[in-house]
Amino acid sequence: MPADSLERQLIDVLDAIALHRPDPGAAQGRMGRWFSELTQAMRTHSLPGHAALGGDHALAQQREALNAALTSCMATWERQWHRLAPAQALAQSFEDHVMLLVFGKFNAGKSSLCNLLAERFAAHGRSVHFFRLSGGRVEDVRGPLPEGATETTACVQGVRLGERLVLLDTPGLHSVTPENAELTQCFTDSADGVLWLTSSTSPGQVQELGELARELHRHKPLLPLITRSDVIEEDEVDGEIVKRLRNKSAANRRLQQEDVQARAQQKLQAMGVAPALLKPAVSLSAHVIRAQGQTPQALSEGGLTRLYAALLEIVEAALRYKQRKPAEVLLHHLEETVLHALEQQLCPGLALLGRDIVQERERLRALQPRLVQQVLRQVLLQLAALLQRWEATQDLAGLCGEIDALAQSALGDEIAARLGGYACAGMAPPEPLRSCLPPGLGYEVFYADQAPAHGCAQGAAPMFIGHASLHAALQDLVGERVARQCALALARCHEALDQVGTGVRSLEDCLLRQRAPLLQIRDELRT
Repeated sequence: MPADSLERQLIDVLDAIALHRPDPGAAQGRMGRWFSELTQAMRTHSLPGHAALGGDHALAQQREALNAALTSCMATWERQWHRLAPAQALAQSFEDHVMLLVFGKFNAGKSSLCNLLAERFAAHGRSVHFFRLSGGRVEDVRGPLPEGATETTACVQGVRLGERLVLLDTPGLHSVTPENAELTQCFTDSADGVLWLTSSTSPGQVQELGELARELHRHKPLLPLITRSDVIEEDEVDGEIVKRLRNKSAANRRLQQEDVQARAQQKLQAMGVAPALLKPAVSLSAHVIRAQGQTPQALSEGGLTRLYAALLEIVEAALRYKQRKPAEVLLHHLEETVLHALEQQLCPGLALLGRDIVQERERLRALQPRLVQQVLRQVLLQLAALLQRWEATQDLAGLCGEIDALAQSALGDEIAARLGGYACAGMAPPEPLRSCLPPGLGYEVFYADQAPAHGCAQGAAPMFIGHASLHAALQDLVGERVARQCALALARCHEALDQVGTGVRSLEDCLLRQRAPLLQIRDELRT
């Protein structure tokens, strides 16, 4: 079909569009309830602490960092939703229009395309209004949009074509100024479909589509446009070399379109975006069309015939999106700003904390026998000297007290060295060692010619009948008591790990449970 016929068909279709205010339907109500339930669940699933896990322990610090991240996420949800207000206001100001976002890196020909289409609508007697956004308000400006080889779009601007179509030309997401990129991101929410412009000099730079992830995950239709599909050729005219701008050959255009289409589809699949959103790529040259006077032949050969057919298709898809746009905006906020942000900020840390807890359990299990052995070794190194003093003093209670103090001191030092960060204090002290000695092992000093006595006859030679049995009894008893105390201390550590580990699994399960209901709402919304 000739280009001028397709122009009229496109304009007639746009004129006949009857737009209705989107019906919020049940989806938004369900999403509101889902968000309330998520908020309550997150408030009740912060990771618990434990008295035995001191604040300076690495695991306690990981736990607190995750709790802080959870609190931070929840605090930003409302603020991030309010950041969408300018885009929502823009969408409302154009709610009776189909709005297409013209996207591409700077020098991709965005303004040139907008100006060319404005000229074509004007040629058919349709109104054309250029505008820009200033302070969140739409202001009419004199056209056309500035074009250039450098970044010329300093603000969000666009053009209304006829009564129903709006092209939104934004600063490039790869803009040379960070402010431009931020401005673009703020207003892309308002579009109903996307025209992705990529220059034929390096077509299909699909990494650019990553910048459109927000829009594509919102299920907006995407039309790739290969711009600047022209070449400069040299001809000899009257003996002089003349440079002429010409369209690329049909074969060359076809190859580029197929290549862009294939790579864009692969990129969308890698991004988890439905490939059905991608419309067939179109190649065109606004510069050649203008240079050749915008004749019907120039429009056709320059690619506008194919562009109009593609616009008819994407407008139809954009209308379907527009009817569910408010729900899609809320859905995207809940998916990306809320749930995805929670998962991104919490899940890696939760997995790491879970692995560290497992490793700490293994360390504690291997530590227990070494801890007992080290304490007992320190006691035994001094036990012989203590027994020698006992032989002279016969103060068994004093001996046991010294051994008790020695064992407790050694145990405290080992716990401090090997269980740093745990609060193992507060355990009940063991009963006095003297009361635990079994009776009848001959712990008294006897004399060769006397029965056991409380005093010694002057000059009588003592016989230390109970020395060996006392040493053995004390060694066994100290070993048992230290092992019991170590087990109690480590059990307290394991109890703290159990509590934190249970909290980790509970929060992970809670996050996992939140995704399925939201995906079900999304699928039903788009069916």
